Amino acid sequence: MLDRVLVPMDGSVLSERALTYALENHPDAAVTVLTVVAEPSVMMGDAMSLAIEDDIEGAAEDRAAEVFDRAREIAADYDAEIDTVVEIGRPARAIVGHADDYDAIVIGSHGGDMVDRLFVGNVAETVFQRSPVPVTVVR
Repeated sequence: MLDRVLVPMDGSVLSERALTYALENHPDAAVTVLTVVAEPSVMMGDAMSLAIEDDIEGAAEDRAAEVFDRAREIAADYDAEIDTVVEIGRPARAIVGHADDYDAIVIGSHGGDMVDRLFVGNVAETVFQRSPVPVTVVR
């Protein structure tokens, strides 16, 4: 039995499926939803606007709010509560960086749009390869 499950979410349908899978298959586990906001950079579209914010952490929380609201809606369907964490950085690195605090990771097979997948790479594959805990990839 798993006590703590990490579910990275990016607002995609597949990340929502990952949360649903975690709640259905690990009903007694404490589930944490992690959203990673891209680190500020002049090279990455949406992340560039984060770089000009006075309060980067606050802006990251604001950007994560929609994902967390949807995650709470899904959890409510299972009469479950979730914890939420927002990170700033590269998604795969941030997810793997949190992995040691959990018994398993449940992640969608891909997320974002085609440009994100081409530019950022396959986050699920990287997490699967580098995670020190078991990873379930949901399609």
